[in-house]
Amino acid sequence: MVRVAGRGTLNVTTTKTKAGAAPARADAASLGGDRDTDGVVTALHPSARGESPLTESDRKPSQAPRAPAPEGTEDVSGKTGGGDGGNGGEAPAGPVKKNGKAKRVLLAVVLLGLAAGGYEGYHWWTHGRFVESTDDAYVDADITVILSKVSGYVASLETGDNVEVKAGDVLFTIDDGDYRLAVQSARDSVASAKAAVERIGEQIVAGQASVREAEAGVAAAKAQREDATLSRDRLAKLTTNKVVSQSQLDTARTELLAAQANVDKAAASVDLAKANVAVLQGQKKEAEQSVRAAETALQKAERDLAFTKVRAPVSGMVGNRAAQVGSFVQAGSRMAAVVPLSSAYLEANFKETQLGRISTGARVSFTVDAYPDVTMHGRVESISPATGAVFSLLPPENATGNFTKVVQRVPVKIAVDKDDAAAHPLRAGMSVVVEVDTRTGGAGADAAHN
Repeated sequence: MVRVAGRGTLNVTTTKTKAGAAPARADAASLGGDRDTDGVVTALHPSARGESPLTESDRKPSQAPRAPAPEGTEDVSGKTGGGDGGNGGEAPAGPVKKNGKAKRVLLAVVLLGLAAGGYEGYHWWTHGRFVESTDDAYVDADITVILSKVSGYVASLETGDNVEVKAGDVLFTIDDGDYRLAVQSARDSVASAKAAVERIGEQIVAGQASVREAEAGVAAAKAQREDATLSRDRLAKLTTNKVVSQSQLDTARTELLAAQANVDKAAASVDLAKANVAVLQGQKKEAEQSVRAAETALQKAERDLAFTKVRAPVSGMVGNRAAQVGSFVQAGSRMAAVVPLSSAYLEANFKETQLGRISTGARVSFTVDAYPDVTMHGRVESISPATGAVFSLLPPENATGNFTKVVQRVPVKIAVDKDDAAAHPLRAGMSVVVEVDTRTGGAGADAAHN
């Protein structure tokens, strides 16, 4: 029996040449075929298989001679699964069908790739080349930090964590016992100062009466002086005529001098009374100033009492609460924060190389990681006058040391459309991917038209 490569087995009968000699191996010539180095018949001629020989012109396309398969591989073209009773050596049609299907799949993939590339190119030409984008952007808000204005122990919490509040709502209550006492003391001081003003006012009235009395005394003294003057003149004429004695004339002169002295005394009394009134008026002004100071102290005490009710300065959501019931807070201590989410905005840090195409008023579309399938809109509200590095706590000093040029980023403030913000609430600190349409806005619109 002889094994034929790729053909199953073939029975071959040999003849003995000599007695006791081994049967001779059938050679390739007797089998009408070829052998390999191991003596295995690798191919049979048609005549050896009982077939008529075919010329090259009689071969079917599927029977054309094939190149030998590489070493280590199996030639499947000749396997029919049935040994000699196969299909006459014809190759199956399966590989041809598989190759056709693969070509169709490859063609479909190429067409899809071309379509996708064409769409992307069209989108870039009509839209993408006018867009500046960045993922270095975040939601921000004007957060208001709640600080205690007075010292004291926290008596109660009037609201919970992460809840909406309105401007003026009470957030915390500080123990107000000492502040109520301070208000009462200030009120007593105001009352005492006002009483002093009233007392001094009465003294001024009395002093003014003394002035009027002194002025009346001056008038009486002047009348007496006038009478004494007339008496002296009359006695002087009579003395010349020797009607009265010289002593009477001297007495009249003395009385005139006394009357003049009384006038001077009365005038001095008027001046003294007026001076006393002036002093009292000065004291009254001081007392009135004391009243105003006491009233100011009362107002401060009342304000401090009101500050024991810690209220929300703006509407928003309370967060980052630090104060607890029973804890002691100093004036200026941080107690909580209020975030006005209704006025949240975006802060996008664009490269300085992108900034030349961005202008105020440009339309913006953005996505938030919290809402990945939602595209929201806004507009450029303002552009920072300096880069973020300039406003940092430790600005870079490039005048010394080794300098490495780095592209700087400039913060751009973006206002969010109210409808989008209402439909999809934003939280400060959220990550955002921003796209700015440079065809809109001031300079960008002109450049797009040109």
